[in-house]
Amino acid sequence: MSRWRDGVGLLWASIAVALLLGLLPVPTYLAPFKPYWLGLVFCYWLLETPARTGLGLAFVLGLVADLLYGNLLGEQALRLCILAFIVLRFRARLRFFTLTQQALAVFALMLNDRAVVLMVRLLSGEGLPPWQFWLSPGVALLLWPWLFLLLDDIRLRLRGKDAG
Repeated sequence: MSRWRDGVGLLWASIAVALLLGLLPVPTYLAPFKPYWLGLVFCYWLLETPARTGLGLAFVLGLVADLLYGNLLGEQALRLCILAFIVLRFRARLRFFTLTQQALAVFALMLNDRAVVLMVRLLSGEGLPPWQFWLSPGVALLLWPWLFLLLDDIRLRLRGKDAG
């Protein structure tokens, strides 16, 4: 039970749920709205517990995601490493942003992620994606406050059980 109270169990459970949400099939017309769940959840943990997360974990999770999703091996790893580097670099500022400001910062991070995906696709010879490719960061902008509050509430409740 101490793993859950110190947040390690919640970290791994939330990452597993994010990986499963990434595997969840959606209708073709809703696919552009599917957020980068693993990136959002990992962003939360980078902000809250940087000692347990980092570039190494980002790389390993990215490779696992590449294998699960059937992507070009290393694509997710590159995406998560870039995301982790930026979040860790600006963590001190991001932690003191309001939830709205954080959501806008996450929107910028997810736009950057889309740019990385676009570069990888162009370098692999896939060509330009349709304009709907850019809708996912907007969904992440809307989801971030709710995801942050949900994970923060669960984490604090588990920590509160330890004190009680």
